Amino acid sequence: MKTVTVEIKNDIALKFLHNLESLHLIRLVESNPTPKKQKLSERFAGCLTAKRADELQTELIQMRKEWERNSY
Repeated sequence: MKTVTVEIKNDIALKFLHNLESLHLIRLVESNPTPKKQKLSERFAGCLTAKRADELQTELIQMRKEWERNSY
């Protein structure tokens, strides 16, 4: 008997492996690897275009000015 590690890329492949298991050709041994902790800055890097980031920065500055003005 030989043990190999397989990376599942979609649900169809997983169903296929379950079918092979039901035919007693393979035995599935599921393991839960510990997920690598990723910084939010790395996870969301590049999500905004430079133009949109500038627009948001301008809106933020405007909101801060409105917050600081007298409301009476």
